[in-house]
Parts: sequence; structure tokens; C-alpha cells
Amino acid sequence: METTGHRLQSSMIGATKATGLTAPSPSHGVNQAPRRHKIYKEQLNLTSLDPPVQLRFDASWVQFHLGISRQGLYSRSSPIVSKLLHDMRHLPTISADYSQDEKALLGACDCTQIVKPSGVHLKLVLRFSDFGKAMFKPMRQQRDEETPADFFYFIDFQRHNAEVAAFHLDRILDFRRVPPTVGRLVNVTKEILEVTKNEILQSVFFVSPASNVCFFAKCPYMCKTEYAVCGNPHMLEGSLSAFLPSLNLAPRLSVPSPWIRSYSLAGKEEWEINPLYCDTVRQIYPYNSGQRLLDIIDMAIFDFLIGNMDRHHYEMFTKFGDDGFLLHLDNARGFGRHSHDEISILSPLSQCCMIKQKTLLHLQLLAQADYRLSDVMRESLLEDQLSPVLTEPHLLALDRRLQIILKTVQGCIQTHGKQSVIADGPAQQSVLHTGQSRRTS
Repeated sequence: METTGHRLQSSMIGATKATGLTAPSPSHGVNQAPRRHKIYKEQLNLTSLDPPVQLRFDASWVQFHLGISRQGLYSRSSPIVSKLLHDMRHLPTISADYSQDEKALLGACDCTQIVKPSGVHLKLVLRFSDFGKAMFKPMRQQRDEETPADFFYFIDFQRHNAEVAAFHLDRILDFRRVPPTVGRLVNVTKEILEVTKNEILQSVFFVSPASNVCFFAKCPYMCKTEYAVCGNPHMLEGSLSAFLPSLNLAPRLSVPSPWIRSYSLAGKEEWEINPLYCDTVRQIYPYNSGQRLLDIIDMAIFDFLIGNMDRHHYEMFTKFGDDGFLLHLDNARGFGRHSHDEISILSPLSQCCMIKQKTLLHLQLLAQADYRLSDVMRESLLEDQLSPVLTEPHLLALDRRLQIILKTVQGCIQTHGKQSVIADGPAQQSVLHTGQSRRTS
């Protein structure tokens, strides 16, 4: 009879193959089997569940992990994304816990590879009845509120609806680099408090004077009841982003962006004061060959459209090598100011004056009246439970910013010529390293 261990082994071997990792072969010997089964169960956090559970190979989150390829997190025609979104929207939760960020602050994990959050950036890990996991970010800001102009980007709120909208935009642009994300009304009492085994998380729940159930982050600073999130009285909006495969199964590399901003109240990075900065970047590995620099420009275009100034790092799966795709993670600081277009976000495009032909064709299509970006986004977001996800001014801002991108590309073409600016593929980038400034006028 097939055991739970055998099912776990088969599923996880399949998952590691899909993500490009080498799974232990059954031919390596019977003596290693118990150890392998233990490792697989630990990766799924199933060791403490009683009775033993059966991992369903056809679970949407497993199929999502299996579908990750060198081209993106999912294929353009993949039916599994809709199934995964449906499951995250409707499946009951069976556990809730702090994310690794919050655990690091309590000394429960290695703090060296994460950014310490403040209490206003609360996020939780929810596990569903099919044992899939998602990152839950609760509503902190009303949709019609704009980020104050005096706010620094690194203290801005993290908006749940921005995560949802960013996923839809990423899919419309055919990048497929944002994990599937949905909005959901969560009962904070039944779906978080009553299912968590974390005593610290349990301890931060309270009932407000308005009889709403609230909770807040447990961390060294800015973690008081005034920074809590509250249900109405139990129901709370939030975003749920599907987890990627475990780092032990599919390691990821975190790389500082060449166009990282200064995270201080004063001072500027070199790219902010040197218009020839891209010439320097082009001489440095891994931006001196392959498509990495073009992917950075894709990411800058995406961030400019959503107004995200907080892209200090990017991640990629190590197994796919230097030309693996860049993950567009943590987009909650987007869609903060519809009335302002932060042109500096486009610096990789305006300074390097290059763009993928595929990306440009998509942008040009979405600028046409029949396929207007705001209309496509509006229709796509209707699928979400929390619709309307974006206010009309944010949707119209997408059209305005798209025109700015296209004008920037046109300026590059006028200065340097179409052949030099538009890259058909990774190989073309090598001919662009001329050492001269490619900054637009």
C-alpha cells in the first residue's frame, strides 16, 4: 500500500524537478528513505499534524510550484492560476502565524537576510485546508486615500489592494513574475485567532472600544494598539499572495538593485546625480551580458506604472542561472499617489535607452483605444472579491504613465536609432555596450 511518506516523496521529487533542483533518487538506497521523508515533511511543516495527512498532488499550490519555469512563474495559458486564486479566496484556514520577518524580531530565525519591519507593516502566513500557504497583508489604508507628499517611500503604508492590482498588471503585461494574489474578506477571529498556535500572536488580539476585534504586530518599536488592524467587527479585508517553493527546495538569490535608493533622510545614490551611470552598470557582471539589464528595465517600467519607489532588491531562482527571470515581489507600496508620476523610477530606461521588443509591443498595444490599459485592468480586477480594487484615478494614472514610458522610448530612438534601442533578444544586448551615454535628452 502506498504510504503518506511515499506520496510526499513522489510529490516533492516532482516539485524539485519542476523548479530545476536535483531530488534524491529512490535508487540511492533504502537506508536514506526515512531521512528523505523527514526532510520533505519538514519542508511542508507537516511534522506536528496528527493524524498524518495526505498531500494531494493535484492541489493547486503544488501544481503552481510544478509549473514554474525559466520563462516565468506560470505559463500564459496555465489553467492552474485561476484554480489557485479560487482556492486562496475560498478554502478555510487551518493555521496562522507570523511571517519570518516578525519571527526574526523575536529571535526565532536568522535575521541577517531580511529587512526588519515596523508594527505598521503587519503580515501573517495563513495555511489552508489543502496545506497551501499564502502571505496575508491586512488593509491599512482606504482606497481613496493618497500617500501624503511629505512621506518618505520607506515609511509608506503597505496596501493590500496594491498587491492584488500589481498581480493583475504583471499578468496583463505578460511578465508573469508576481505570485498569484487575491483579495479576501477574512474573519480575524475564526480564521486567524482560533487557528493559530502561536501564543504571541494570540496575545496581541483585543476588542476595541467600538467592539471590533483587532490585533497588532509584536516587535520592538511602533507596535502599539494604535497601530492595530481591526475587523468590522470580525471581518477584515486583506491580500493573499501564494507562497513560492521553500528556499530549501528552490533557492533564490537576493540582489541589490543597481538603481537602489538612498534609505536615509539626506543623501543621494550615484544614479541620482550621474546621468552616465548606466555606462558604469554595463561594465559590471552580470549586467555586461545576457538579459539581466533588460529585465531590470522591465521591472522599472512595472514599478513606474504602479508608482513603487521601494524596489531596493530583486530576487531570482538560482537554478535558472544568470538569465533566469526576476521576481516582482512585495508590491504593497505601489498605487499610493495617483496624482503624481515619479519619473526617477524610470531611470534604468531613460539612462540606458534600451527595451525588449516584446515589452514595447505590449505597451504599444495597451496604448490603443481598443485595448486601453485602464480598461483592461478595470475588467481584470472585476474578478476579485474586493472589487473595486483600485479607484478610477489610479486606473487613469496607468494610461498617463504608459504614455510617458512610450515617449521616453521614442526619445531614445530619435537619439540613438531604433536598432540600437529595441532589443530582439538577449544576444542583442552585447552590441549596445558602446561606452557612450545613452541618456535621453
